Amino acid sequence: MFKLTRLIARNVNAVHLRGTQQLLPRSFANAPAVSETENTSTTKNADEPIDIPNPFEKDPQLCILCKHNITPHYKNVKLLSQFQSPYTGRIYGRHITGLCKQKQEDVEKAIVRAQRCLLMPGYHKDLDFLQDPKLFDPEKPVRPHKY
Repeated sequence: MFKLTRLIARNVNAVHLRGTQQLLPRSFANAPAVSETENTSTTKNADEPIDIPNPFEKDPQLCILCKHNITPHYKNVKLLSQFQSPYTGRIYGRHITGLCKQKQEDVEKAIVRAQRCLLMPGYHKDLDFLQDPKLFDPEKPVRPHKY
């Protein structure tokens, strides 16, 4: 037993003199050596928080005109007629159309200008535009009123 420990001690000392690569198993013998400074830098970065987008964050709500980047113009009567009541000719409010404040003002100005230029009727919706697809449902407003 004493001879065995002496033999192991000689081999260990000889291995340390030759280098540590022979102590590694064959699978790790070809692996690149990693210094201690590289290990500390990677562990330091691993503990820092990672910037990822919030998966529960809702998309910002845009009105239908802002979403498609449409600017209302008084000559676009087909678009403007969507924001006018077919029975009374009144302009729908913002709580019904769901437009942002700026686009609602632009639509109202464009409708008034189109009516003054006689491109749109003032008291009813043009019959040509009654079958157009609806941008919103006037029966179910975006923000319902109190009564």
